[in-house]
Amino acid sequence: MTTVEVLYRYDLHPTEATMISVGVLREVYGIRMIKFHEAEKTVRVEYDATRLNEPAIYQLLRRTGLDIVESLPLIPPQPEPEAPAATPAR
Repeated sequence: MTTVEVLYRYDLHPTEATMISVGVLREVYGIRMIKFHEAEKTVRVEYDATRLNEPAIYQLLRRTGLDIVESLPLIPPQPEPEAPAATPAR
């Protein structure tokens, strides 16, 4: 089994019907975890990559009625390393 996670940002707060559909989505073979972070309006899905792929997860979430607006990287962007200061020529 190869476990993979994806992170999506949604726009509108999920309705009760959407959350019920997401609850049913947890029963899909290959989905291991679905976790919402309401303050950031994100949903993280952990799944088995030998059974599902990222486009399939996206479609399953969209079919629940969740208003997904973008896919987010799991690792935040790292700051660019500063270039060493050039030493003046003598």
